[in-house]
Amino acid sequence: MLVRLLYASRAVDTRPEAIESILQQSREHNPSTGVTGVLCYGGGIFLQAIEGGRMAISDLYGHIQRDVRHKDVVLLHYEEILERRFAGWTMGEVNMTRINASILLKYAEKPELDPYSVSGRVSLALLEELMATASVIGRS
Repeated sequence: MLVRLLYASRAVDTRPEAIESILQQSREHNPSTGVTGVLCYGGGIFLQAIEGGRMAISDLYGHIQRDVRHKDVVLLHYEEILERRFAGWTMGEVNMTRINASILLKYAEKPELDPYSVSGRVSLALLEELMATASVIGRS
């Protein structure tokens, strides 16, 4: 059974090397577990969607909650799915500092990434728009 999980967290270390380390680890680990997804980051905040088998996603989310690189981990959305939306990425990435502010304003009060202040459905809609506008990089 496939599931999708969406969460937000705050980065403990916001240096580009720290973000790249998280992405690299995901891209190395996810293929063997069948996990796909996308990670958005900006302003010290992560918004991530992960998809895969129920147990794989549950295990990965548990690992993220314990990962010292994340704090304030919050579950935004969880659902059983018929098909993946992010199947093309072992872990796609979106650097929100490079996104047109009008995309963010479409979904939030301010032109900044703040999944803590919107619903999980709104955050998922933002991710879908970023996909549609080719803002996701790192296709694998």
